[in-house]
Amino acid sequence: MPKLKHFLACALLAVSLPALAVVIRHDVADLKYRVQETPMRAIANLPHEGHGVLIAPQWVLTAAHATQWHPVTEIMLNGACRKVERLIVHKGYKPLPKALTAAEADAAHGIAHLAASDDIALIKLSEPVTDVQPLALYRGDDEAGKLMQVMGMGATGTGERGLEPHSAHRTAMRRAFNVVGSADARWLGYVFDSGPGAHPLEGTSGNGDSGGPILIEEDGEWRLAGLTSWVFAEGKVSAWQSGRYGSKSFAVRVSRYLQWIQQEIATKGSPGFRN
Repeated sequence: MPKLKHFLACALLAVSLPALAVVIRHDVADLKYRVQETPMRAIANLPHEGHGVLIAPQWVLTAAHATQWHPVTEIMLNGACRKVERLIVHKGYKPLPKALTAAEADAAHGIAHLAASDDIALIKLSEPVTDVQPLALYRGDDEAGKLMQVMGMGATGTGERGLEPHSAHRTAMRRAFNVVGSADARWLGYVFDSGPGAHPLEGTSGNGDSGGPILIEEDGEWRLAGLTSWVFAEGKVSAWQSGRYGSKSFAVRVSRYLQWIQQEIATKGSPGFRN
């Protein structure tokens, strides 16, 4: 029975529905957002939805909240199911209380809660990964103003209409570009722009992209600078729609947590950490 349960869990992780992912421009063909590049091999799928990124042979970095929906006992990476040895959630992570997500709740209270949380976690795999090159971490503190990539297999829509309300949260991989608009103590912020000033492949994250990578190029290499986390909202929770042009998204600022990452990996053990 244990082997059967393990097989079924991995099968669920491998499911990919015929839909879109990452919220895109309304005037650009979806095919232009689809890519098959080496960095994608380092992107892990968590159970049912959400992502993580391989940063060392035995370690995956993700957003803490993406590990709270379902037990993380296996992940999918490069088409293979990998068993998990342990999950390490940052002690500063603060789960969002249900009262703040109620339909009539003021979104401002939820946003304040999210902004004060350390939404980051590490997943230690049972065995080192030998068929995927881990992504290097972006170590600079100059992220603001730089071109970035956002990747994910979550829900989708276009900037004109926003996220489709009932779209699947585990779809096909998409990549979009944006510019880091702000970099504060915890977060990288960026706006989904439209018009002539927007990138030809402008986009933003969707539901289910949590923990997915925000990449910044350095010395010819795309490095992990952020992890998809949350979107700014105003007014009542029931009236808020994400994904429209002008929406502002926030990603965990990886450079803030470099010391924490290195310390956890060093104390819990991992050969070959390249960052």
